[in-house]
Amino acid sequence: MSEDSVKQQAGDAAEKLARSDAEWREQLTPEQYRILREHGTERAFTGPYWDNFETGLYRCAGCDTPLFYSDTKFDAGCGWPSYFEPVTPGAVTEHRDTAFGMVRTEIRCATCGGHLGHVFPDGPKPTGLRYCINGHSMVFEPKA
Repeated sequence: MSEDSVKQQAGDAAEKLARSDAEWREQLTPEQYRILREHGTERAFTGPYWDNFETGLYRCAGCDTPLFYSDTKFDAGCGWPSYFEPVTPGAVTEHRDTAFGMVRTEIRCATCGGHLGHVFPDGPKPTGLRYCINGHSMVFEPKA
């Protein structure tokens, strides 16, 4: 899949995907469901992809929307896959999160609304952002 077609697919995320709770439970693994649908978090250094540095594309495990290219991934040392920008700005949505007595910015898939993780202002250039993402919320597509 070309970079332009991936960006087009991510840009089409405005078309929301709605499924029943039963459909989500049938489609997702228990851990994917807990994270994507119940806003869970995997323990640091336990999920997939935190130490994956192969070339490819990370997609939403709930709906296959392109989320992050591997060339935007960096080792933040936090135990979760970290990226400095999504495939397109419209691939994810930001939401204020005040859980656990903290104020953070939650990141969700723009297509299915699945919880991905959080974004922090302590990432590398060029964006200065760190998208800290649960590995179980994604699937990895290696570059052919």
